[in-house]
Amino acid sequence: MTSNLKCSFIAATLLIVLLGSGVAIADVKIGFLGGFTGPLKSMTPAVHKAAKLAVKHVNQQGGVLDGQNIIIPNADTTCSDITAAAAAATRLVNDEKVVALIGALCSGATIAVANQVAIPGGITMVSPASSSPAITTLDDADLVFRSSPSDVYQGSVMARLLLSKGIRHIAITYVDNDWGRGMAGALSGAFTAGGGKIAGSQAHEEGKADYRAHIRSLATSGVDTLVVLAYANGSGQVVIRQAIETGDFDRFVGGDGMVSNTLIAAIGSDKLRGMIATKPGRPDTRGAREFNRLAWRANLNPAAIFAAQSYDAAFLLALAIEKNGQAERAGLSKTLRAVASPPGEVILPGEWQKAKTLLKAGKDINYEGAVGSLDFDQAGDVSGVIVEMGINVREGSFIEFGQVR
Repeated sequence: MTSNLKCSFIAATLLIVLLGSGVAIADVKIGFLGGFTGPLKSMTPAVHKAAKLAVKHVNQQGGVLDGQNIIIPNADTTCSDITAAAAAATRLVNDEKVVALIGALCSGATIAVANQVAIPGGITMVSPASSSPAITTLDDADLVFRSSPSDVYQGSVMARLLLSKGIRHIAITYVDNDWGRGMAGALSGAFTAGGGKIAGSQAHEEGKADYRAHIRSLATSGVDTLVVLAYANGSGQVVIRQAIETGDFDRFVGGDGMVSNTLIAAIGSDKLRGMIATKPGRPDTRGAREFNRLAWRANLNPAAIFAAQSYDAAFLLALAIEKNGQAERAGLSKTLRAVASPPGEVILPGEWQKAKTLLKAGKDINYEGAVGSLDFDQAGDVSGVIVEMGINVREGSFIEFGQVR
């Protein structure tokens, strides 16, 4: 036997032995894009942990396809630097060879990653937190999805909430990025349509040390309620602190970017008494209750902002890979839609083995997740639920008051 034939025979024999022994051929990688630094740094750990929890449930119940484990390499978008966000995604796609992406969290980062990396590369991505209306209109080849509702919805819900409380005059300050502009526009349109009046609506730059002149210009009309659409670890915290110091406003309202206990720790719960905020939440469904149970068991607060949405993003992508029958990027967005919508047997958070068995038998499934139904519309958006948040002064934390209807 020639040397080449001997090498071929040995290689073939080794492959047969490996396959027969049940050794996994390769891990399957799903990338996670988070704001580990920057204005969302206090929120990102829980969002990341929730995605890892979903993957843990998959791996503990047989893994994907032929028993491969899923692993989640992560990268930092910084949230505020779109160049860094695109570079982070490029590393995950080119170096880590991820099949899909969870993220990003901030809308500007998600849009940059979509346009510069995901769409050109045919990468399916599911953001658990990006809510800018601009994402809806991306020319994305059906590759960009969200497990959290657009701010077109959240803005209208916030307007309805404020009007229901008798608040009819407001001023708005918003961070000058895709998310801030989108949320401010949605709130302004819905608030004025409902009979409210906006004394002023102005953008501010992230990362400044002094916003006092900006605050004074919004306060000249004498309105007492300031809506702050910014980040708890960034400009939003500085704006509220300085507005309290100047005494220009008596009441503060925040969007989801402000719902972080770091804001309360930095300013003091007594000074934030009466603050109103909104964020995407969870309905009272079987899926939400099961996620609560699984999250508490893993020492994860199920009410942590965007944690439920992140769990669903990761679990859905795993289901899509299983449905696709291969750890490849091609075809994944189509199977993502298939596993997220009727018809099919309902799959709840954590029910990986059940889903895998059904898919192997050629059956349809319908994932009803931690945030309820995830029936993506034509743009990859979901309807979702918005909840009211307030301040527990004694505990020094945000508290959920329930769904805004």
